[in-house]
Amino acid sequence: MIRLQEYLDTSGRNEYKTWFNNLDVASATKVTVALERIAGGNTSSIKPVGEGVSEYKIDFGPGYRIYFGKDGERLVILLGGGTKKRQNQDIENAKAAWREYKQLKKNALKQAEAKAAAKNKTTKRK
Repeated sequence: MIRLQEYLDTSGRNEYKTWFNNLDVASATKVTVALERIAGGNTSSIKPVGEGVSEYKIDFGPGYRIYFGKDGERLVILLGGGTKKRQNQDIENAKAAWREYKQLKKNALKQAEAKAAAKNKTTKRK
């Protein structure tokens, strides 16, 4: 099973949740079903849109889309959503969020490595 996680940007905003919370009930239900399919490994409606971002197309209403990046084989980071009408802008926003996510993850890894190295130095002195 693939784990889905909503991305919070550096300002604490969750673009995916903001988009989802503005959907009507029928549309939210379709999106929820699509997420269950992603979590189950169904990739039939997914296409890459560049820079590690993928789009899940939902054939309902105005042509909803869910944008995400994969962090390994078991984690999907939800970056945002939109419709066919705003597709190009939504893709650019998702790419920017994905770049930010990867940079934050890289920085956190460097900090953890530095902390571990400092701890090892302290332990060796004793």
